[in-house]
Amino acid sequence: MGIPDHLTCLLRNLYAGQEATVRTGHGATDWFQIGKGVHQGCILPPCLFNFYAEYIMRNTGLEETQAGIKIARRNINNLRYADDTSLMAESEEELKSLLMKVKEQSEKVGLKLNIQKTKIMASGPITSWEIDGETVETVSDFIFGDSRITADGDCSHEIKMLTPWKESYDQST
Repeated sequence: MGIPDHLTCLLRNLYAGQEATVRTGHGATDWFQIGKGVHQGCILPPCLFNFYAEYIMRNTGLEETQAGIKIARRNINNLRYADDTSLMAESEEELKSLLMKVKEQSEKVGLKLNIQKTKIMASGPITSWEIDGETVETVSDFIFGDSRITADGDCSHEIKMLTPWKESYDQST
């Protein structure tokens, strides 16, 4: 990915030989080695995740592909917020193709697509999907950021949620 050796060495050394103890109401445990995980409160892991996510998305060629939905004459096939990514396409075949591209690029950098966190939503009938022998759950809605996205495009729940804010604003002006 073009990261200099001295930086990868620095990162490895930052986490090498980590130990921890757990404090309880009865005292502390013996020290033990930490095999996985990151320092709590460290800003490095989310930054690294974002670098890798961007690298993966760029290498899938999503910007060049015709798969996606057209909004204001632009082709949109992915939305990203924090560690959530939503892929969009006009057809089931296009969506599956996008997902497989993301999966393949993720594996190239050592990341694995979590099938339990992967969901499919369609505005029409859709067949059951299996990836690596696991069935991908089909849903009728999902939360993206703070908004609920529904297969039928209904947004009345969002309007109801915003009504108290509007009333509060109206009273303050």
